[in-house]
Amino acid sequence: MLMKETTLRIRLFGEPVLRRKAEPVAQITSVHRDILIGMTRAMYAESGVGLAAPQVGISEAMFVVDIGEGLYKLINPKIVKKEGRQITDEGCLSVPGVCIRVRRARKVVIKAEDENSKPITIEAEGLLARVFQHEIDHLKGKLIIDYASLFEKLRMKKKLGELKKKVKHEELSESETKSCPLFRPM
Repeated sequence: MLMKETTLRIRLFGEPVLRRKAEPVAQITSVHRDILIGMTRAMYAESGVGLAAPQVGISEAMFVVDIGEGLYKLINPKIVKKEGRQITDEGCLSVPGVCIRVRRARKVVIKAEDENSKPITIEAEGLLARVFQHEIDHLKGKLIIDYASLFEKLRMKKKLGELKKKVKHEELSESETKSCPLFRPM
């Protein structure tokens, strides 16, 4: 059982949990609420704006998001509507130092449950919509590098290989854990 004091470790590219599809949460319990608290702490500690459970080694469909407008803790999220498009550079706490230009919907409607099993619907646009889509990708086992062009993949192949080796041997320096700067779409 996960305790509130437990520090969750952000998993990095090369760790298999990031490529697994997250399982739906059948029944939300105090353990899930504790995990969400730990995820929130980990996200804030790394100056992130979103963090999905697989990114901390838990293959369950939940994530936390805070773009500076309030914290969302969502369980079993689904996108039920998409509209428009935005193309912006994205970084990821699990793929540090890599920025990929990603095309996403400009507006989304999300249905989920909150930490108390209450169904919620959220309409989001701009940065919030992008972050929700990014975190839902994590729940599907998808990473930002999957959006890279062939040229970008070839360009970052060496960097990703080095990252995998360093992760395996736990040799990542502080500067290598940083993601690309957050750009807000116009």
